[in-house]
Amino acid sequence: MKITFYAHASFRLEADGLAIVTDPYTPARSGFDPIHEPADIVLMSSATDDFHSDPSHVLGAPVVVNALELPPEGAEMRGITIRPFPAYESLTFDYQAAAGRDPDANALYHFTLGGLRVLHMGDIGNPVAPEHLEALRGQVDILLALTGEHATIALDDLDEAIRAIGPRVIIPMHYFSPRGVLKIEPVERFIARFPAEAVTRVGGPALELTPETLPGDAPHVFVLEQSR
Repeated sequence: MKITFYAHASFRLEADGLAIVTDPYTPARSGFDPIHEPADIVLMSSATDDFHSDPSHVLGAPVVVNALELPPEGAEMRGITIRPFPAYESLTFDYQAAAGRDPDANALYHFTLGGLRVLHMGDIGNPVAPEHLEALRGQVDILLALTGEHATIALDDLDEAIRAIGPRVIIPMHYFSPRGVLKIEPVERFIARFPAEAVTRVGGPALELTPETLPGDAPHVFVLEQSR
């Protein structure tokens, strides 16, 4: 699988002749450049958040999936089964003061591509529900992890989710970018929680992984550079 980081919570994942784009942002609102690449599937953690749900700049004729509209057991799209895990943005963050709106419902979502099991954390702002942690335990190879705090999951709660789920690879997302408009935490706060040998700064926006090249028992963090 080739994984390319666009920006914020948006990635491109390519394998098995398919291209999946996750949580595309609205360029005019986010500060990030349009994606302007084709995809087969666009996965969104909701359909109501400008930073996670604008497929208009993804080219081609992708199947657009709002994870919140999927049944609990998941659904198959172009041969890929996508399973949702419903959540909310932070229930304690003051959205009215910060953005003049209420917290949004959203969903983590799980799928397998190229023999690798992927969990995208959507836009969750609270601890992952115990029943979700139990369902995901040992079922995730690659975790696309929210690491910017504020309206998303606290790092202490993220640590607990990582321990419970046990991913082999963690790729940080949704952290501060000088190109973005959100005042959230830099990725350094998250990677400082790991020993130096467990962190790789890739030095570019793309990473290729196969089931055979996954790291060992302890999770390894790969920090990708934003490409948009």
